[in-house]
Parts: sequence; C-alpha cells; structure tokens
Amino acid sequence: MKIQLALDRLSIDEAIKIAGQAEQYIDIIEVGTSLIKEFGVISISRLKEAFPDKLILADMKTIDNALYEFNLCFEAGADIATVMGVSPLQTIETCLEASAKHQKKTMIDLLNTTAEQKAALFPYTEAIFCDHVSKDVQEKSGLKNTASAAFDPTLEWAIAGGITGESIQNMAGPLPDIVIIGSAITKSTQPEKAAEALREIIERKKAKSNEPA
Repeated sequence: MKIQLALDRLSIDEAIKIAGQAEQYIDIIEVGTSLIKEFGVISISRLKEAFPDKLILADMKTIDNALYEFNLCFEAGADIATVMGVSPLQTIETCLEASAKHQKKTMIDLLNTTAEQKAALFPYTEAIFCDHVSKDVQEKSGLKNTASAAFDPTLEWAIAGGITGESIQNMAGPLPDIVIIGSAITKSTQPEKAAEALREIIERKKAKSNEPA
C-alpha cells in the first residue's frame, strides 16, 4: 500500500512544509482541490518543484472540459489527475486519452456513483479507482471510510475519507493499492511522527495479509 498525503485547506508554503516533514514515509503528494481552487495550478508546480522525485496528484475533480483541465494539470507537473466518476463517459475517456498522451495517469473518484455507474467505469482498467467518503458527509453524519468495500483485485484502488491508523488496522479482504490520508497527518502537531506511525501500521498490515490462513 502506498500513502498518498492529501494537502487541503493550507497555504502552498504550509503544504510544502508538511509534505517535507512526512516525505520519507509517503509515496504520493496530493495537491488538494482547495489548493488548486485558491491558488491555481501554480500550487501543482510549486509542489513538483519542491518534491521532484515524488508522484504528484492534482485533485482537480474534473467533471467537464476534460482535455483543457487535464492538460493544465500535466503541464504544471502533475503525474496523476482526478475526474469524477459521475461525469459523462465521454469526459472519462477524454481524461484517459489526455493521460496516455502525457504518459500520466487518471484517478476516477467514485464519490456518489451508483452501482450502474461503477459497472460502466470498471472496464477502464488503465485508471486508478478511488472509493471516497466526502468531507461534507464526514462532517455532517460522522461517517468515515471504514475500508470495508470489496475491491476488484484486478483493478488499481485507492481509498479516501477520514482514513486513520485504526481504519487501516481494521481493513478486511484485499488491501487497496493506495490509502489517501489527510488530517491524520496534516493536523498532527508532529506530522513526521504521524506519517511514520501510519507507515509502520501499513507495513504490519501488509505482512499480516501475506501470512498463510
């Protein structure tokens, strides 16, 4: 499992500082939607300049105008960009085509998608799929991603939405490829130690999942 550090509701300088503290324990740096909306795609460029050896994900949440938005992300330095799964399939396909042209990747955010929509999306096997509990749902209902979804092991999966060390420990079944972690690191008074602890939990979980039944 890779750790994707989600950087949201921060200044660019704060985001760079926290990512630097957690750097050795994370695999992907997510330039959150809030950074892109507040500061523009310069936020993507600044994070890529600060961490050239890390994968940078631009959480663009594209839902239309896909070619323009994905080109913006990739030209700014992103390695992965996100599109909403509720988008028209033409939009999804345009994102995948843009990603292929730039030799980058698309993450499809499954937030609020129906079973029928998911079934239409899963044939896009080149994408990363993100099982996501939204911030508003977390805040209004207290619901967090319990990592209990059944993942198709032939696809690349990420999970997001209030992920903590406890939720990682409680995962059952096939493990996701990526865990997207924000507040558990960014709101910690010691982001480096928080990231280290989460990495240790993940490594123990991976080792346990490989044990014979």
